Amino acid sequence: MPNSNRYYQPTNSKDAMRKIQKIFNQYCQAPLTNELLQYHFKLLNQVKTNVLPIAKTENVPERIQAAQSIIEIMEKWLSLRLAGKDYHGKMQHFHFVSDRDVLHYKRHEIKVKSNHNFRSSRH
Repeated sequence: MPNSNRYYQPTNSKDAMRKIQKIFNQYCQAPLTNELLQYHFKLLNQVKTNVLPIAKTENVPERIQAAQSIIEIMEKWLSLRLAGKDYHGKMQHFHFVSDRDVLHYKRHEIKVKSNHNFRSSRH
């Protein structure tokens, strides 16, 4: 297996930021371990040294602002978790979204007793 196919190769800074956001959302609620801290520092360093300069060379102000927002969110996560507090939220569209801000609708779907495949919703 050649090394070129082994690692993820983003096409631009937005693609890289989406991948970092996805990875961050996977581990942001996980218990804090040394391995997780090392991985977080590595990911944060990637954003600072690789993604942010590429976003600056692409000359798209929204991407520069998004990369800086990712750095702030990841540093805030680190300070909260090292203080022993929980992180209530996730990263969405390169911004912090609190768990309390998301609306959840309770919906119980039942199948009506008939020959049709219609379903009724009981809220």
